[in-house]
Amino acid sequence: MKKTTSNLFILPYFLWIFLFVLAPVVMIIFQSFFNVEGQFSLENYKEFFTSQNLTYLKMSFNSVLYAGIVTLVTLLISYPTAYFLTLLKHRQLWLMLIVLPTWVNLLLKAYAFIGIFGQNGSINSFLSFLGVAPQQILFTDFSFIFVASYIELPFMILPIFNVLDDLDPNLINASYDLGANRWDTFRHVVFPLSMNGVRSGVQSVFIPSLSLFMLTRMIGGNRVITLGTAIEQHFLTTQNWGMGSTIGVVLILAMLFTMWATRERRER
Repeated sequence: MKKTTSNLFILPYFLWIFLFVLAPVVMIIFQSFFNVEGQFSLENYKEFFTSQNLTYLKMSFNSVLYAGIVTLVTLLISYPTAYFLTLLKHRQLWLMLIVLPTWVNLLLKAYAFIGIFGQNGSINSFLSFLGVAPQQILFTDFSFIFVASYIELPFMILPIFNVLDDLDPNLINASYDLGANRWDTFRHVVFPLSMNGVRSGVQSVFIPSLSLFMLTRMIGGNRVITLGTAIEQHFLTTQNWGMGSTIGVVLILAMLFTMWATRERRER
């Protein structure tokens, strides 16, 4: 009786996975084999890899490049932040303050940064007060990377903090007892034991950053062209669903490769 009940509880989970994960992926893969006229062909994949000026391959490179920069920036900020949080007395309170911005809608945060970076925004108003002419901050690579890093920051801090917070202090004390200094302890004990958190953080930031499209338009001003932007354009503007699905398949494969590359590796 208990086994039957537990199986019934599992059923909604598998139903959710099938309807909202597997079925959409299968539909995207199926649609990618149809051209704009609705004929079954491999034309979309051929165009993706052999298009004039290698447009789609350059777009893929840009997506990986910007996602990598955003991930690196968030990692460099998040690791020392997470490590410092573990030393605080009321660290759970500070962690909640870091998580709070994730409750705000992404569109609202984008509009807020438009107001901050705009020609008449807060930063340019401050520069004008200092006697510096207004600068073009909005619609630049810097603004896009800054805003994307700000939005993704909590998703890098959380997994690293959880691993560091659960770290056995006896291991650190043992390192000091054996003569290691702070740097050696961090390099040989703390950082290797926190790699699971770093891997999870990289996955949580790099994968969503590959498919950003709203920020590329609102903050990057279409100067930053990624695969997510191309998918949006093909589905909503050109109505070429086949090509949009093809780019989606490539994006899914890139995400799966990222998960494989950052997976936990156990030595024999």
